[in-house]
Amino acid sequence: QVRLIESGGGLVQAGGSLRLSCAASARTSGTYAMGWFRQNPGKEREFVAAISWASEVTYYADSVKGRFTISRDNAKNTVYLQIDSLKPEDTAVYYCAARNLVSASRYSYQYPYWGQGTQVTVSS
Repeated sequence: QVRLIESGGGLVQAGGSLRLSCAASARTSGTYAMGWFRQNPGKEREFVAAISWASEVTYYADSVKGRFTISRDNAKNTVYLQIDSLKPEDTAVYYCAARNLVSASRYSYQYPYWGQGTQVTVSS
């Protein structure tokens, strides 16, 4: 079982930056690929970025390439999402997710563990 806690969301002006963090529970062991997804009310959860266990592979949605950077610190059981050049359309609840494999995935159904989400709101 993996418990995930996101933080770092908030209200920011367009063009600004945020750094989201996702901390896995202290009892987490094993190897986990991690992902970030986002969702707005009434819409499907959308893939944002994913990273493999050893950070050798990262995936990004086309809409965030060049602006978002996913990284992780396995010693701290934490994955990060650096968000730069924020746009109003980036407004959403951002969720981190984990799966018990080393390889990253773009697909939400392949992640059994989810955090509670953190709200990002970008004003124009």
